Amino acid sequence: MSEKSAAIFSNPLDGVRVEAFGTNIIRISGEASGAAMSIMEVILRPGDATPLHLHEREDETFRVLSGTVGFWCGDKHQRLATDGVAFLPRGIPHRIENVGDDEARVMVILTPGGFEQFFVEIASGRGEAPETIAERFGLRFL
Repeated sequence: MSEKSAAIFSNPLDGVRVEAFGTNIIRISGEASGAAMSIMEVILRPGDATPLHLHEREDETFRVLSGTVGFWCGDKHQRLATDGVAFLPRGIPHRIENVGDDEARVMVILTPGGFEQFFVEIASGRGEAPETIAERFGLRFL
């Protein structure tokens, strides 16, 4: 991890929009933070869900910005509405799902940073299997 000595800001309309496993907006990249962390905003339509998976390298902290989102992590399940927060540690199978009737928006903080590039590679359209890309990022689909 490299050192960063400057603040990083992201205005409401800033970010790189990536369409891969839903809509992901990279608000602060791992590169910008010296790999300390990444921040993404995820937009989930009603019923949208991630597959069950685990990260070998990253912890994830979620804040529900709007809507109602279900979080499954190991043997725990919790529904969180706007302003709810969840911490999902690396190495534990988990998934999230928009369990409400309206669009949900979730802020995701990944520590350390860099995993956001998984979505960039998926969206690149090079035809590489998602499982192959996932392996490079220490992600396993279960």
